[in-house]
Amino acid sequence: MNKVWVSHYDQGVPESIHCPDKTVYQLFEEAVSINPDGIATLFAGARTSYRKLGAKIDQFANVLSGLGVKKGDRVAIVLPNIPAYPIAHFAVLKLGGILVPTNPLYVERELASQLNNSGAETVIILDQLYERLSRVREDTFVKRIILAEVKDFLPMVLGVLYGLKNKSLVKADESKGIYTYRNLMKQSFRSVPAAKVNPDETAIFLYTGGTTGISKGAVLTHHNLVVNVYQTKSWLWSMNPGQDVLLCALPFFHSYGMTTGLHLAVASHSTMLLVPRFELVDVVKQIKKYKPTIFCGVPSLYNAISRYSKVSSSDVSSIQLCISGGAALPADVQSRFEALTGGKLVEGYGLSETSPVALVNPIHGYRKSGTIGVPIPNTEARVVHLKTRENLNPGQVGELAIKGPQVMKEYWKMPEETSEVLQDGWLYTGDMAIMDQEGFFSIVDRKKDMIISAGMNIYPREVEEVLHQHPNIVEAAVVGIPSKVR
Repeated sequence: MNKVWVSHYDQGVPESIHCPDKTVYQLFEEAVSINPDGIATLFAGARTSYRKLGAKIDQFANVLSGLGVKKGDRVAIVLPNIPAYPIAHFAVLKLGGILVPTNPLYVERELASQLNNSGAETVIILDQLYERLSRVREDTFVKRIILAEVKDFLPMVLGVLYGLKNKSLVKADESKGIYTYRNLMKQSFRSVPAAKVNPDETAIFLYTGGTTGISKGAVLTHHNLVVNVYQTKSWLWSMNPGQDVLLCALPFFHSYGMTTGLHLAVASHSTMLLVPRFELVDVVKQIKKYKPTIFCGVPSLYNAISRYSKVSSSDVSSIQLCISGGAALPADVQSRFEALTGGKLVEGYGLSETSPVALVNPIHGYRKSGTIGVPIPNTEARVVHLKTRENLNPGQVGELAIKGPQVMKEYWKMPEETSEVLQDGWLYTGDMAIMDQEGFFSIVDRKKDMIISAGMNIYPREVEEVLHQHPNIVEAAVVGIPSKVR
């Protein structure tokens, strides 16, 4: 394939990278060995070094092993971005377990469906969310529940104040398999060595609507995840390992937040500024105080900050590198945020099935606003005919297909859906796209969102871009309405 896009890479970005054979847990071990005294997490003013975080991860792995968790077991994590998340994440992977990140906003039906499909027997959950789980537990495979409280990770004074305002209504009942993180971490457990795990073994089930709208578990290996964080790191070539602070406002249960927040921070042995919930005023205060340098987010977050009337350039000038994903980045949002911060904000593209980063605009060099950029190192992309899947010429609209080492192994227990989207190493994304002569790709819309009116194809994103140009329109979404005539 003629990779015309490579000529537009930033000068510091190679066409391909070498990714060492290692597991996600080994990424963390490496961070501890390289930067033991560096700050790993910042949460509500509490700073935790890589050495101390590593000790907590080891301790929690011992806890999980003592409760019966072993290699290959699925463990669901139902937590916001609090220190319990990276502790649970890496402790499960140390044991060779399979992570099942779960959206804390799920209703009972969604929660039960994901737990049953994954076969998770252990759930690590925020105490405030326990009631939801309790109503469906009997219909799942869950044997043990570990309750984590926010106050467990706050500085002492804040922890006391939080405890006074937020009384936990859940009590531990070990006879029913209900434990608290706090009590378990006080006990003494036998030290457990890291499980022997091959990088090609499964690390995580990431649930996604995927290309067909039905919730499916994308099976990602350690290699998928490790190579993708190295690809992302190579694209952000001007990072300062060990010195950067990453604003982790995207939830870690989502592939985007996991790779560009949790894993990227660890791979660069840098600091995670944990944001459990995006509240505009609080986030701006944290940016001013802790000076994050990297902020991977979604357009609505950049839009909110840049439109906040009380924010000044000095408040957010520490931000240097940003990738926007998850939705189309309007040109006016990009320009306003860059003018405010003085940093770089570019649009990219990915899916849970690609771990997720696949295409991004160059950070410092030639970029094209309104496009999702170009394939990152070790990645190929093409636009194909919807039915025949033959390659289309530049300028023609078709389905976007992606190939690379970050592409998932399969959908868990869904062979038909897997064969539909994975063929000869290519992932057929279900997104309608176009590639120009220079190798920059643009998403026109989802295959299923395309509007057909009087035989003509209408792509909602194109209409949305026009609406965004109006000064009184902050956000826009276009949908088709059935018409008997058209």
